[in-house]
Amino acid sequence: MAKSKLIQANQKIADRVVSGYQKMEHGVVSSYQKIEDSVVGGFTKITDQFVEQFLTREGESVQEAKERLAAEQAARSSSASHPGQHIPAADRPGRPSGGRKPD
Repeated sequence: MAKSKLIQANQKIADRVVSGYQKMEHGVVSSYQKIEDSVVGGFTKITDQFVEQFLTREGESVQEAKERLAAEQAARSSSASHPGQHIPAADRPGRPSGGRKPD
């Protein structure tokens, strides 16, 4: 009988300790989540303002500009991963005489 009272008391202590740690964990995680949401929200707001101010084209929304920029970056990344497709600066279009000296 004494053994069972000791086991019951030990179990009550263990339950209270676990409950306390769970409450503490919930508080820490929820605080972290609030901070993370604030930081990410602030960063998104700043990037949206930057894109709107400097990178959008006439009549283009911020979301459309971000999609266009992502597509351009993907195209640059894929061309960089294929070094055989590199166009030397002298041969790029838009340069007078292709950038070469006249013959």
